[in-house]
Amino acid sequence: MQNKNHKTEVFALGGLGEVGKNMYCLVHDNEIIIIDAGVIFPEGELLGIDYVIPDYTYLKQNEHKIKALFITHGHEDHIGGIPFLLQTVNIPYIYAPNQAIGLIKKKLKEKNIQHNKLFVYQTNDKFNFKHFNVSFFSTTHSIPDSHGIAVKTPNGTVVSTGDFKFDLTPVGPMPNLYKIAKIGEEGVTLLLSDSTNALNEGFSSSESKVDVALNEVIKKHHGRIIIATFASNVYRLKHIIDTCKRNNRKVAPFGRSMENNLENSIQSGHMENSDIIIPNKDANRYPDNEICILCTGSQGEPLAALSRIANGTHRQIELRDDDLVIFSSSAIPGNALSISRIINKLYLKNVQVHTNISLGDIHTSGHGKQEELKLMLRLLKPKYFMPVHGEYRMLKAHADLAIECDIPKENTFVLKNGDVLSINKETVTKTHTVDADAIYIDGNQIGSITTAIMKERKVMSSDGIVIVAANINNQQKKLLNNPHITTRGFVLVNFNTELLKILENKAKDIIEKHINQPMAKLEQIIISEIGHDIFNKTGRKPIIMPLISNLKR
Repeated sequence: MQNKNHKTEVFALGGLGEVGKNMYCLVHDNEIIIIDAGVIFPEGELLGIDYVIPDYTYLKQNEHKIKALFITHGHEDHIGGIPFLLQTVNIPYIYAPNQAIGLIKKKLKEKNIQHNKLFVYQTNDKFNFKHFNVSFFSTTHSIPDSHGIAVKTPNGTVVSTGDFKFDLTPVGPMPNLYKIAKIGEEGVTLLLSDSTNALNEGFSSSESKVDVALNEVIKKHHGRIIIATFASNVYRLKHIIDTCKRNNRKVAPFGRSMENNLENSIQSGHMENSDIIIPNKDANRYPDNEICILCTGSQGEPLAALSRIANGTHRQIELRDDDLVIFSSSAIPGNALSISRIINKLYLKNVQVHTNISLGDIHTSGHGKQEELKLMLRLLKPKYFMPVHGEYRMLKAHADLAIECDIPKENTFVLKNGDVLSINKETVTKTHTVDADAIYIDGNQIGSITTAIMKERKVMSSDGIVIVAANINNQQKKLLNNPHITTRGFVLVNFNTELLKILENKAKDIIEKHINQPMAKLEQIIISEIGHDIFNKTGRKPIIMPLISNLKR
């Protein structure tokens, strides 16, 4: 490694102040390496938005420096942004573990994106660049092939844990405790660690306990079973299928992401009992006590399979009185209300429902709780600490845990996306910021949905829209007829004729008074003065849309 007198910069383009959208960058002179490229699925107020991704402006401006993108594991909040990233920035190489590679390839194929430099890395692989040496350590998470990444730089070692928990009786492989401790013994300058469960005390439950609990539920029920869980939780899918095999049930997957993850897991060799998986079109051909429906929708997503089943709009599945619906999941922050609506609809259909609240061992998180976060801190013994992957309350709680583990308070950094840490001779300081806004994806378009458009959508959803239509003769500077007011989502026309008449007269006065103004200026005056009148009369601020046509007579 060279240029020890130059600074190494570390920053997040996503993942701080939010659960998801993970993307972390390391920069030294003319080299950049990127760790993860995720998305966030929008909450309710982001109307019409499909995904939220990081702002790639910095990477586009510096794409000649980019050496590689490294992926920790195959969850959407770590790989979902890759198709959008590749449409914007030239990424010369992408390195990912085996399970993630299969999912990435499927994503790129769906978007018709070609990328020939996509490679699988193994746990013991090392990649050497001019300024960076990259290595990996295996972790336990809810998806196979999960890794942390250690990066040796000219100014010290930076470690990103990825998502992890310490499960001593996992369904999959154990974390490599020896290698993690060895990295810690060799010296870690800066640690970036998963904060998702930093607010939760104790240790997370073992996935093997969930296996036992689900087995008891499935064994005792003699009707049809419907299980909703995260399609990305491969180990959960694995032991649901193994349990159904032991209890002589076939498994019918519903939901595209569920089918894709199962297919990829079978190809990767993680589903030994895949012979019991049947096409979903055959689900109704088996007796109720011989079938398990495995579906998406555990978070109450309106278009997911479980929502359509609960609403009675699913084309293949109609609920029956002896059905048992199991939510093998926990609520992601912001989704509790949507999940409650689905559960209430299921109860109205007279089916049995088990949730993680009613039956505590049917779900466990893939993210470590406080004692596991402390264990990672003790094993790696970083000099400086930057909590990542969490809302700010989670980041702050994780920083407090680091202080309990003997990291000086002044060596912890609770940052925002874009804040840059500079490492100089193993000393870390916060210096400047780079652009790191959220980018909204509507369909397949990148960058066409701005913050201003999102504000307009929010206003229209709450206060509606008022359209002011009028015809003028611009040459004669004459209003040809009285303006007409129409509304959408503002007021009911039949019950507010007096208000609309007042607004039409107001629009007429404005146009006649300012008809000599350029068209753009006239429209701005209409927006301002009609909006002011509406607010005074109703206390609301709808979008005002003037439609002024220039006609000749």
